[in-house]
Amino acid sequence: MTPSQQFKSAIDHFDAVNREDPYHETFEGKSVPKELLYAERMTTWLNRLAPDASEALQLAARSQHIARWKIPRAEYPMNRKGYLEWRTTLNRFHAETASDILRTLAYDAETISRVEGLLLKKHLKDDPEMQVMEDVICLVFLESYFADFSKTLDEEKMIPIIQKTWKKMSPRAHEAALTLNLSPEAAALIQKALVE
Repeated sequence: MTPSQQFKSAIDHFDAVNREDPYHETFEGKSVPKELLYAERMTTWLNRLAPDASEALQLAARSQHIARWKIPRAEYPMNRKGYLEWRTTLNRFHAETASDILRTLAYDAETISRVEGLLLKKHLKDDPEMQVMEDVICLVFLESYFADFSKTLDEEKMIPIIQKTWKKMSPRAHEAALTLNLSPEAAALIQKALVE
């Protein structure tokens, strides 16, 4: 298997897993498995921000939420501690799931380790690729999920969430975020958070 065939096969395997998501979202008039759509959005934003991204970063972005529905938020206490525990468990689960697939495709140990590290968010502050990954995650959230999410919490709780998201992003991602085609309400909420 050539490197390009190996990469295509990995993406196909990731997408096949996410196609099993029982939860769907309507996108452009079609019902699409939620995590498959999320994975495609991650790749789209990665290609926009870093068209020369390494293969490991491309693989990590595509598998960022792989099979996420298998570990529901409701199985953990509905408080901050429960949320953080859920997120940590998810990160390990995504890293293990992606690594298992890459091993079956005979990927080298170095690439697998790199994908795992990106999915586990290791070296967040001093790894340029990890920063790109974080930028992509934040931009996907802001563009595709923020408007609906912001309706579930009052403004007082949303402002700190926006501010924390903004702090995770690079200046380049800030510029991209300010060009997003958001609803007037979502755009106004973000602007308010940025001036407070």
